[in-house]
Amino acid sequence: MAYHLKTKIWQTGSLEWWGIIDGEDVFLGGREFPLPPEDGDRWIVRATGEAFCILDGEIRRASDAPEPEKCP
Repeated sequence: MAYHLKTKIWQTGSLEWWGIIDGEDVFLGGREFPLPPEDGDRWIVRATGEAFCILDGEIRRASDAPEPEKCP
């Protein structure tokens, strides 16, 4: 799958999305993961309550974004 993201992502056989953020494997969600993922997308993982967004082709935790207000 080529989504033109800087973040390495993959989908498991359980249809869960994972990615590498800051050198660690991070659960990005299941159905809530945006397809196709595009700049400006924001979602909350139901299982963990963590919020993510995509800025400049990179998936980031919404709280860690350099400018959280730009994370819609």
